[in-house]
Amino acid sequence: MSASRTVICLLRNDLRLHDNELFWWAQRNAEHIVPLYCLDPRHYVGTYNYNLPKTGPFRLRFLLESIRDLRNTLLNKGSNLVVRRGKPEDVVAELIKQLGSVTTVAFHEEVTSEELNVEKKVKDVCAQMKVKVQTCWGCTLYHRDDLPFHHISSLPDVYTQFRKAVETQSRVRPAIPTPEQLKPLPPGLEEGAIPTALDLEQPEPLTDPRSAFPCSGGESQALARLKHYFWDTDAVATYKETRNGLIGVDYSTKFAPWLAMGCISPKYIYHQIKQYERERTANQSTYWVIFELLWRDYFKFVSAKYGNRLFQVEGLQDKSVPWKKDMKLFDAWKDGRTGVPFVDANMRELAMTGFISNRGRQNVASFLTKDLGLDWRMGAECCYILGNDPRENRKFNMIKQGLDYDSNGDYVRQWIPELQGIRGADVHTPWTLSTAALSHAQVSLGDTYPTPIVIAPEWSRHVNKKSGSTGPSPKGKKGPSHTPRQHRDRGIDFYFSRSKNL
Repeated sequence: MSASRTVICLLRNDLRLHDNELFWWAQRNAEHIVPLYCLDPRHYVGTYNYNLPKTGPFRLRFLLESIRDLRNTLLNKGSNLVVRRGKPEDVVAELIKQLGSVTTVAFHEEVTSEELNVEKKVKDVCAQMKVKVQTCWGCTLYHRDDLPFHHISSLPDVYTQFRKAVETQSRVRPAIPTPEQLKPLPPGLEEGAIPTALDLEQPEPLTDPRSAFPCSGGESQALARLKHYFWDTDAVATYKETRNGLIGVDYSTKFAPWLAMGCISPKYIYHQIKQYERERTANQSTYWVIFELLWRDYFKFVSAKYGNRLFQVEGLQDKSVPWKKDMKLFDAWKDGRTGVPFVDANMRELAMTGFISNRGRQNVASFLTKDLGLDWRMGAECCYILGNDPRENRKFNMIKQGLDYDSNGDYVRQWIPELQGIRGADVHTPWTLSTAALSHAQVSLGDTYPTPIVIAPEWSRHVNKKSGSTGPSPKGKKGPSHTPRQHRDRGIDFYFSRSKNL
């Protein structure tokens, strides 16, 4: 094969061409570029503590869509995406041997241990084979080198302190230009087939028409979503008011899945917001999108600061809590069979669509840890349940939250059809209804729908408030797709207010 300079761009959670330093660097330092994605078998096994799937069917579908989309983008630029099944360190070693022209392997750095272990092994392979390594940082809004802290160890342990320091003392770098054309693959290199879910021994998930995230993976889809949410609908201008919704596609940005796989750059989102503010409007909502991107940055940098302490049962505050490990309770939570409708609706949405709203995620997390007392790592290995809130005893009230954000019960009825016959807000507390009311609604507790596996004493304070909560939501929006005015900041209050009654 060719003896000219070849750079392997090892792609992981950076499946995009725009604002991607790897391609920008390789374009200037190689005659041939090998964009490489490895389907690492370690991603398709069980999690560390509870052997839950590391990659579920919805995540896998989104990933495979993202890989196909990037291949199409690269083909249009004179390149291609080389896809291999295997550990990155093994695939890289094989390609270096096969090509004989590789001068450098380039990749974006990550922050947590499994990704760092891969980086170390790739570096070891390159050192043995006398190939250079070029690393970049590109997963956050603010570059790691631009943080106003002398060392990552001095990162504040409270988000507000981090946010204020970064906003006043740092700047977001410009997005890296997208190449018009890319240097080609070395001649004769096979692109490799993109596997199906069945190839990876995963079921192909069904598409649910109720999904609030009926979107596909990939850079082109992410950029289209941003155009829709910002420029076509101006939905970003009301994000702060609607972001705690539960039904519909446009109550929030829905950028998170694309951000997680690097299909869209946080810097690109930021600069589009700034352009939107110049050309359309600047308000609390446009700022709030940046505020949320900063939260994402903060978790990345907290991960870099604390490493594997993040995953220890004692947490970052080194607290010994007598967590339960009751798999029967956990399965009831995971499968949406707790008998607490607001919890069950959210968990069923997650199971059926792979998506859960921010509002729902915080509630099911609180229920798992505070109401059921289960090991928080069970939830972390199933869906995100993580934080380093400095205050103790933070607990969501499931009934109050349900009444606040699903006042008519529309969301609960959407995901729990067996409760369809219960009208209005009563659907949040079926165990408080009379036998006659349940019979009329064709609900039999313990038979057609579970009796609650736990009833927290503080819930009773809100049971009698349901009658005043069945009217339409503000601005004529249907039920939970719009956040009541008095509750618009509740997601932020969870982190910043002293109120314990959420």
